[in-house]
Amino acid sequence: MTTPVRDLPLLLLGEGSDPASERGVDCPGDLPPASDPALVERARAAKAALGDTVFVLGHHYQRDEVIQFADVTGDSFKLAQQAAARPEAPYIVFCGVHFMAESADILTAPHQKVILPDLGAGCSMADMATFDQVEECWDVLEDAGVADDVVPVTYMNSSADIKGFVGRHGGVVCTSSNAKRALDWAYSKGKKVLFLPDQHLGRNTAVLEMGLSLDDCVLYSPHRREGGLSHRQLQDARMILWRGHCSVHGRFSKESVDDVRARVPGINVLVHPECRHEVVTAADQIGSTEYIIKAIEAAEPGTSWAVGTELNLVRRLANAHPDKNVMFLDKTVCYCSTMNRIDLPHLVWTLEALVRGEVENVITVDEDTARNARAALDQMLALPQG
Repeated sequence: MTTPVRDLPLLLLGEGSDPASERGVDCPGDLPPASDPALVERARAAKAALGDTVFVLGHHYQRDEVIQFADVTGDSFKLAQQAAARPEAPYIVFCGVHFMAESADILTAPHQKVILPDLGAGCSMADMATFDQVEECWDVLEDAGVADDVVPVTYMNSSADIKGFVGRHGGVVCTSSNAKRALDWAYSKGKKVLFLPDQHLGRNTAVLEMGLSLDDCVLYSPHRREGGLSHRQLQDARMILWRGHCSVHGRFSKESVDDVRARVPGINVLVHPECRHEVVTAADQIGSTEYIIKAIEAAEPGTSWAVGTELNLVRRLANAHPDKNVMFLDKTVCYCSTMNRIDLPHLVWTLEALVRGEVENVITVDEDTARNARAALDQMLALPQG
């Protein structure tokens, strides 16, 4: 049977391949433009009508059609801080994912409402650590006799429930740029760290920046009995890593790095610390989203860069710096699928609802959780600045 030829921009699963595809910032599977050409004008009109009553935040991984309407762009914590710094705006429209909107609600004033244009915009990494699972993990640590020695540290990319758990147990939140400072603080308070929910950021920071060995780290799996670890392993470990990862950064491989080096002489490989350990050890530079942006901005004209992070950001950097050769580290399309649920139709729907006096998709964190989470966030803000 002959497979019918389809005039489609995407290859259907199992039906053919594209041998001409190449690594770069233009890949098969590009996102389509907004379906309604009038959406841009509608968004402009609604935002103008709302004036200073609305403050739109856009995460770096958002597509350009959304970013153009953001009052501020940045990473998750920067955006939450920016929301808190705008008490005159009663409505905060967060073009990001759910845990980011939760953090903004925790940090903003009671009269402000944080709105997520699509409630389906979650985070697979944050979803890999649920409150019940982490409570069960703590029970395992108590049974192993090590809980009193453990300080929990959670990545910003976690739910409010997990931040609240960490705050309740005297821990701290960290970002990808201050993870070492958070771990320095944690080890000054206890002998061990439970690092949630991204194993790769925890491992990379512990080994590459803290001087720990891979043998000092153990991996706790919430889907295995007692995490898949013996009491002796927990007693000997200094870093207890949660079995979680970013679905975007976890796709990059050592082979991706080797291949781009073979193809592009003098290439600089720049990756996010959420990438796997073998990827970051093969890279030239490792850093947070803000670090990546600044590194490309400061790079010499004519230099070549393979960047291992979300594709929307890489494309934006390539377009902003045509004097440099900025490419995507791998040919696999690597959009953050949940982040991209915040599209222009959802943003227009949200803004036009506000114009009509209707407030949709408000994100609210309960008072007890918010109080404990705020304690962990405040502890992060109190860390020495590096």
